[in-house]
Amino acid sequence: MSNRDLVNLAELHTLVPVIWPLKPTGSSFIPAFPVKCPAGYPSPAADFCETPLDLHAYLVKHRAATFIFDVCGDSMKNAGIFDGDKIVVDRAVEAKSGDIIVAILNGEHTVKRVHITSDGIELRPENHLYQTILLGEAEELIVFGVVVGVVRKLT
Repeated sequence: MSNRDLVNLAELHTLVPVIWPLKPTGSSFIPAFPVKCPAGYPSPAADFCETPLDLHAYLVKHRAATFIFDVCGDSMKNAGIFDGDKIVVDRAVEAKSGDIIVAILNGEHTVKRVHITSDGIELRPENHLYQTILLGEAEELIVFGVVVGVVRKLT
């Protein structure tokens, strides 16, 4: 981790609602069917066997480096990230071109898809109403982490 990646956590908590550290509380196993659930025409489920799914283990690979952020805004809606969602961000995953990241740009947080081009670094929204951010040499970019999951309640 370079000095550019370091963040004052006390300052971070005042800027963005973050749940840290991420720890499971109690049992997080939920029964899961080993059958794909078609979103088109119904399909009879094969054997209704239940296989337990630990949501924490499914979403969190690096516990000490994983954070949850509350999303506000709709710039990433075409990537399936909506206003009010919670995103799971892993700082241990190295960002590569095409990943969705939480970036700190000139002291402000943003969620965007990062693209590394011959002209430099671009932070692209997933909503045509927003413009791509082209990073200039004077701008400071810190990649906080890679978005590895989205959590949303439907009701």
